[in-house]
Amino acid sequence: MFTKKYKIFFFLLPLFLISCYEQERNCNDYKTGNFEFTREIDGKMETSYFERNDSLQIETFREKRDTSTVRWVNDCEFILKKVNPKSMSEKNAVQIKILTTTENGYTFEYNIVGTTKKQRGTVTKKQ
Repeated sequence: MFTKKYKIFFFLLPLFLISCYEQERNCNDYKTGNFEFTREIDGKMETSYFERNDSLQIETFREKRDTSTVRWVNDCEFILKKVNPKSMSEKNAVQIKILTTTENGYTFEYNIVGTTKKQRGTVTKKQ
């Protein structure tokens, strides 16, 4: 029947094929537009809405508006920095990396620039 060598080959072949798969990212579709981001804060689901153009992002959260500059590092990564920070923590820039895209949104990873703790989220693009 099959030798040990062939058994190992047939076992490892699917792993090699899966590991080479990279999900398509159409990040340019999400550089501008209107978006919605929902996340859990203190046990409650909270939603923020934001509008982004090539250089600014205006976010509305809990009926308050905030403006941040947008600096694209590459097609799928950008840095947000608040225009008028109200505290020391708001002075910290946030790095955002788009991991995957779908036809109506994207999954991203974000962290405060200079830290290693990363979080993930999903954004939906509004029409």
